[in-house]
Amino acid sequence: MQRPQENIRRRLLKREHARKLRSEMTEAERRLWALLRRKQLAGLRFRRQETIGPYIVDFCCSAAKLVVELDGDQHGSNDNILYDTARTRWLSESGYRVLRFPNGDVMREPQRVLDNVWRAIVESSCPLPEALRPPTLKGRVEND
Repeated sequence: MQRPQENIRRRLLKREHARKLRSEMTEAERRLWALLRRKQLAGLRFRRQETIGPYIVDFCCSAAKLVVELDGDQHGSNDNILYDTARTRWLSESGYRVLRFPNGDVMREPQRVLDNVWRAIVESSCPLPEALRPPTLKGRVEND
């Protein structure tokens, strides 16, 4: 797949848009970010509203080449489904694994979402600190 052309103006506009998205996060994004930030999951750094190529992704862990996307109601329209499919294909061809979760899953079952993210990290073969194992994830959500 041919990569879209990148220019300085587009990069600056994309950076500004990502900054705006970070300041206007949805409730589901805020909830997941509270669980991923500060290397809480497997000691890995996640970034929010990160630019990757021509796209801005919700959450990204570069070390595990993992992208986590939260989908609200607007993602159900035909145009958005086509866009999301093309975007996921481009990210996959660039070496990223993309996980998608509906906003409702984050709000109702945050532990299940974290467990799926954890599984993807383990499957990525990203080096993890020896002390970190799945049981360290339990209890984090229940205390919120």
